[in-house]
Amino acid sequence: QAAKSARTVVITGVPDGLLHDDVMTDILVIHFQMSKNNGGDVEEVLYPTMEKGVAYVTFEDQEVVESVLKKDEHRLEDKRLSRYYPLKVTRYCEHVSAFRIYLAVLPL
Repeated sequence: QAAKSARTVVITGVPDGLLHDDVMTDILVIHFQMSKNNGGDVEEVLYPTMEKGVAYVTFEDQEVVESVLKKDEHRLEDKRLSRYYPLKVTRYCEHVSAFRIYLAVLPL
């Protein structure tokens, strides 16, 4: 099995404060397990995180990361949400390195 970081994606645009956190986590699991969203078996969802509207989704298989990233548009839809929310999906590795660069650039 690939390293956890290689099997994890960063989701931004998660609607914040609309539903209970565990309900939103369930909705994210369902979304990323659906084949119509190029999803697969979800190992874990980290939500909420330190950043508002951001979740981390870890899949059982690294291949699922590739297929999820290939999908043009991820729309979070659920009967408990009043409308759909567009999500942005990026690789965890890229997110972390970009964050490090961001910290290095800040004049402290």
